Amino acid sequence: MHKKTEKEDKNVALEDSFIVEASAGGNEGKRQAMQVAEDAREADYANPSFGAQLFMGHFDLSLVYPFPLQSEEDKKIGDEIIEKFSKYLEENLDPEEVDATRTIPKKVIEEMGRQGIFALKVPKEYGGMDLSQVNYNRLVHRVSSYCGGTAVLISAHQSIGVPQPLKMYGTEEQKRKFFPRFRQGQISAFALTEEEVGSDPAQMKTIAVPSEDGKFYTINGTKLWCTNGALADVMVVMALTPPKFKKGKENRQISAFIVETNTPGVEVVHRCEFMGLGGIYNALIKFTNVKVPAENLLWAEGRGLALALGTINVGRLTLPAACTGGAKQCLSIARRWGRDRVQWGLPIGLHEAGAEKVAYIASTTFAMDAITWLTSAWADQGNVDIRIEAAMAKLFCTEAMWKVVDMTMQLRGGRGYEKGRSLAARGEPNYPVERIMRDCRINLILEGSSEIMKLFLAREAIDPHLKRALGLVQNKTFGGKMKTLGSLLGFYAGWYPKQWFGWLFGPSYKELGEMSKYFAYINDTSHQLARSIFHAMAWHQQRLEKKEMLLGRLMEIGTDLFAMAATASYAATLYKKNPKDRSPLDLASYFCALAERRISKNFDDVASSDDNHTNKLAKQVIDGESKWLENNVIWAGPRN
Repeated sequence: MHKKTEKEDKNVALEDSFIVEASAGGNEGKRQAMQVAEDAREADYANPSFGAQLFMGHFDLSLVYPFPLQSEEDKKIGDEIIEKFSKYLEENLDPEEVDATRTIPKKVIEEMGRQGIFALKVPKEYGGMDLSQVNYNRLVHRVSSYCGGTAVLISAHQSIGVPQPLKMYGTEEQKRKFFPRFRQGQISAFALTEEEVGSDPAQMKTIAVPSEDGKFYTINGTKLWCTNGALADVMVVMALTPPKFKKGKENRQISAFIVETNTPGVEVVHRCEFMGLGGIYNALIKFTNVKVPAENLLWAEGRGLALALGTINVGRLTLPAACTGGAKQCLSIARRWGRDRVQWGLPIGLHEAGAEKVAYIASTTFAMDAITWLTSAWADQGNVDIRIEAAMAKLFCTEAMWKVVDMTMQLRGGRGYEKGRSLAARGEPNYPVERIMRDCRINLILEGSSEIMKLFLAREAIDPHLKRALGLVQNKTFGGKMKTLGSLLGFYAGWYPKQWFGWLFGPSYKELGEMSKYFAYINDTSHQLARSIFHAMAWHQQRLEKKEMLLGRLMEIGTDLFAMAATASYAATLYKKNPKDRSPLDLASYFCALAERRISKNFDDVASSDDNHTNKLAKQVIDGESKWLENNVIWAGPRN
């Protein structure tokens, strides 16, 4: 079980105080929100972080190259489980039927239990399969390419449901009680979101009141969008426990509980229906005087959000894997259709308009593949801090997947927009492009939207600078403040010039062949990124938190640099393994060229943008000044 030392807690508290007081601006609601978020952060990096170093202008090649390919021994373990399950799904599950009926057949779910699919990440000593992160993501990747709803059932149970937090933070007694159930086929869910609580957990209303004798908690409240909630046997529920006070101010405590759904008072009020993922069992759940044993508290009171964030660092990696599986399906469709559909005497994939799409789909899918397996390998190794990289992987792969499926649909034309079962009914190949599009759109929203990912990354990017300035607030004496100031000047006197001229002394990476120029570009551009972040902090100071578009562009640059590093390393490693096949180099080169263009544009937009105009116009619209533009429509929803 994870524990922090008293010294670590003190340091976190001091840093939290600085950040909250600097950002809250006297607004108590905002102060509470910031405090909850800061209390949940992991303040220190026990292991190196590629992204954290990149934001400070340091490109550590050793973390990405050689690319950590899966061992043959581990691959063999995964192959057996994945191939058996894939074969069963292909023969017994119709994804189009799941989408239309919103039902995964009971016999399929039961077979998943028999094959141990709900115990993929459960340790062997509790009867589980104990798969590596790479093998687990390989299975999610495979299933996602076939049926999105089934993939969600598996991943939500394992990645954000009970198994992962129980593995990371549970007591031995909790593990012995709950882990064996998943090998028997029980399913779990996760309950955090509420009607007024999305990205701001400080507004949570669900409460857990401890009994006077300390033997149980009574939970009351309602949770929205609980994935797997409509059929779960057990779930992790986040709720407010009694507040604590820091410096005379009340700080909300969010705690995590394991709740069995057959407990009196747990009610599935509504199964939600969405644009895509017809087979998702997502529910609105009400808790009325639900008595939960005190021993079902996970980790400790007030550590619920920290638990969720710690869990999601690993759990988030299933989204890149799932998106990559979907992208590969799109690539396969684009290749076959681009080859077989002939117009004006030439396959449409060879007309320049089609070729551009095919090249983008292929090269971007290769990059997604690289990011997925690099971050998965890091999770298995356990010697790299992946909180930044998991967020980057989620941000990049979900956004890339949406563009990939959009291009695939455009390439397919009207057939892309037609449902697979309709295509099959009239005798055409039932490529499921429209279903993939509907299924994948949610990925840009769930487990942290793209916008939230950028803000999270921005918070981590500025953290080293905030820590160095902490002493200016922490020290009460003039001498102490001067000592901190001297330390700051000493650090930045060496660091800042390096961000301007460090590229002059950077390595050439010539030993990496054709990929060397991209590694050199990453190294050089990391300095430009680092000083851009520093300039933004110095110029905007406390106003920086509101500069979401500016921060977003800088984080997109960092994410593209990370994607380039993963892709170039993957290509160089694959080519070294098989020099007869240079396709990895060609795919990586094209992807890196596109990434460089995006990076250049983002830097241009950082220097000169229309953000002020954007904000002014948006306020006018929200205030109703342009309401006249909505005339001549039949309104949907409330008339206001």
